[in-house]
Amino acid sequence: MPELVLETNGRTWTLDPSRSYTLGRDPQGDVVVDDARVSWRHVTISFNGHHWVVEDHGSTNGTFAQGQRVRHLEIGSDTALNLGNATDGPRVTLSGVSGAGAQAASPQQQPYAAQGVQGAVPGWVQQGQQEMYQQQSAQAGWQQQQAQAQQQSVPQQQSAPYVPQQQGPGGAAGAPPVYGDRSPTTFHQFSFGRVMRIGRALENDLVVSDLQVSRNHAEFHSTPDGRMEIRDLGSHNGTYVNGMPIAKGGTQLLGPADIVGVGHSTFRIVGDRLEEFVDTGEVSFSARHLTVTVDGGKQILKDVSFGVPEKSLIAVIGPSGSGKSTLLKALTGYRPANQGEVLYDNRNLYKQFAELRQRIGLVPQDDILHKELTVKKALGYAAKLRFPADTTAAERNARIDEVLGELKLDIHKDKKVTSLSGGQRKRVSVALELLTKPSLIFLDEPTSGLDPGMDRDVMQLLRGLADDGRTVLVVTHSVAELAICDKLLVMAPGGSVAYFGPPEEALNFFGYDTWADVFSAFENYRDYDWAGRWKGSQHYQMYAADIDAVAPQSVQVPAMQAMKPPKPQSWMSQFTTLVRRYISVIVSDKGFLALTVILPAVLGAVSLLIDADRGLLPNPPDPQTGRIIPNGTATTVLLILAVGACFAGAANSVRELIKERVIYERERATGLSRSAYLMSKVFVLGMITVLQGLMVGVIGFSSRELPEEGLVLGGFTLLELSIPIMALGFTSMMFGLIISSLVKTAEKTMPLLVMFAIVQVVFTGCLFALHGSIGVNQFSFLMPSRWAVAAAGATLDFNRISPPETAGDPDPLWEHTAGAWLMDMGALIALGVICGFFVARFLRRHEPEVMRK
Repeated sequence: MPELVLETNGRTWTLDPSRSYTLGRDPQGDVVVDDARVSWRHVTISFNGHHWVVEDHGSTNGTFAQGQRVRHLEIGSDTALNLGNATDGPRVTLSGVSGAGAQAASPQQQPYAAQGVQGAVPGWVQQGQQEMYQQQSAQAGWQQQQAQAQQQSVPQQQSAPYVPQQQGPGGAAGAPPVYGDRSPTTFHQFSFGRVMRIGRALENDLVVSDLQVSRNHAEFHSTPDGRMEIRDLGSHNGTYVNGMPIAKGGTQLLGPADIVGVGHSTFRIVGDRLEEFVDTGEVSFSARHLTVTVDGGKQILKDVSFGVPEKSLIAVIGPSGSGKSTLLKALTGYRPANQGEVLYDNRNLYKQFAELRQRIGLVPQDDILHKELTVKKALGYAAKLRFPADTTAAERNARIDEVLGELKLDIHKDKKVTSLSGGQRKRVSVALELLTKPSLIFLDEPTSGLDPGMDRDVMQLLRGLADDGRTVLVVTHSVAELAICDKLLVMAPGGSVAYFGPPEEALNFFGYDTWADVFSAFENYRDYDWAGRWKGSQHYQMYAADIDAVAPQSVQVPAMQAMKPPKPQSWMSQFTTLVRRYISVIVSDKGFLALTVILPAVLGAVSLLIDADRGLLPNPPDPQTGRIIPNGTATTVLLILAVGACFAGAANSVRELIKERVIYERERATGLSRSAYLMSKVFVLGMITVLQGLMVGVIGFSSRELPEEGLVLGGFTLLELSIPIMALGFTSMMFGLIISSLVKTAEKTMPLLVMFAIVQVVFTGCLFALHGSIGVNQFSFLMPSRWAVAAAGATLDFNRISPPETAGDPDPLWEHTAGAWLMDMGALIALGVICGFFVARFLRRHEPEVMRK
């Protein structure tokens, strides 16, 4: 059984034919090759009983022998391979044992730095090894400069990365065309005049097993002149051409370089065949020259460039004010950078956000779930909103169970989210994002507030997500578990890059022993050019120069109205799901339910303490003067009931939007309708508030003497008096939503709620006459209490109950006519509608900027 000698990066191994060996970026592999172009587990070398063979495991960038891409290769004498690139990829030489220097030790017994990890220079490396490292670094930098020069010599490939790469006479014989750096997943044959339908249902010609795809999604068909076009079949998540959605049910002609996107699959027509590329998670991601400028010209993110290899875990750390949150928003498209670009597998995220948003998961620092619900129910509502309307409950439940099993949450699925530990809640938030199978996952401070044990558990969870085929980027303040990350990005004060590379080399790069010392240096030397030091280092040449040197792609900005992404559910379907979810949240909160009943009962009962035996009718005229004696009881009772309705209505809604802001931001980015979300709040809270107003009115008015006939409802005087109280509660609830949409924290809502209630007391018209007060009276028209009291006052004839001091100068809003009552009610309802318009506008501030246009 012949042994084999493997040589790479200046190191040599003797391979034992009794076992197989794995080469790739995995630190636990047998031979580690730390190059962004090399996959996590790239190839396996083993002896099959007759020959040594190399097996490529579907690596993204390929394995090459003599310039040709190979998947299975029998090793002859002196075989040379290039991993990730045919010309300058990491070189692996395989030969029989013939010379000295081959190490008999198995690779896993050697130090990590000796397993081919480029640039690993631990502190214990001796001077001779340092010199070898510097020579290798210089050679690596030269190779990257050569690769850069080759890229720059073909500029058209930068601006059109999806143009099919034709094999010339000197190309690889039989090599398939590639998409970016990838080979097609599947080929489908076309015939002229044939229609090829795409969808999730089995009766389609091209079945895509992706819950993001509708059952009958789209179809390819040929035109009479021999051209091909794509027709959308009313899909829920949309059909995209070059990243831009086509109209629902519409068609678009396809050119030779056009790419059609359907769910996680993309298609390209090449001659008489259709090439399919499935996004399985092995995608590259890079940021190029990101700069964010705020008002006043201040840059809070400065020329940030880095590349993220596939299936990797990247940590972003830095002191406060270093732009970590700004960077995260720029990378996810929530707040695009003013300059630069973000590339998802060589596709511009900002220009193709409508399609790519479904392939990116984002877990904010705060939980993105309703804590009052059980884990299974919370994920069920999220799946209902994110998946197409034609997915069945069984399909959604199967996906939820799959994700819960993957994250080991199946034993907690029937527990309320609020009863879970901090680490478990973070797992549930990750589970929600995994429902749609994103290839790229961002997390913002997932370990904030967790103890060291939970910190480690969460980071190990992220490591597992990366190992399973996803790219994970985490912004964190914790430095305890950085060693399990593939790359580390350190941000300096001011928003520039201070370091990017392997985490084990970072402290040596800065020249400190602990991260506390590094952060102190950032604080003490804020004016130091950390970015300049980084760009002048060997680490920069090895890990970032190739990304930084490439100019951003020149992509034509599409029309903003064309960027409006489709919604996975119809408006009514979203509205129904949101209403059901909101009712479930309220029902599960026993304290809130009790308060909704007790509060109006108490407010209505308080009015009974005021002259319980007095009615709400005008007093008879004074027999001596002939003047009507005011009925102070009527105005006081109506004042108390109006203020109670104002307070109850606003209190119901004043926290609702702020406490769900993070949830709304994330769901809006995945296709949630803003109006459906707002109307679900208005509907549920409106029903609760109207019932509370009815309770307040019935308790406050029913025990007192009332007019026998109303102005509009005839003998139903009690109902006619209660309707303005109900409408006042509803409009006050809308004012509460305005407060909730404006504040930045929930703590600020209570002072504003108290101020709102006090202002309503002043402008009811019960404390002093508003009519005739120039300016004050006109301002009172903006107050809902003014119109509600006026409508009830018109029914009770307040101009007689509380006659004006100046005879002949009655308040026109209190006129005892049906017209005055209807005008007052119309103005009250109009105020509520206007409030709804402003709430919708204010909600736009909490959406991804790409979606605001």
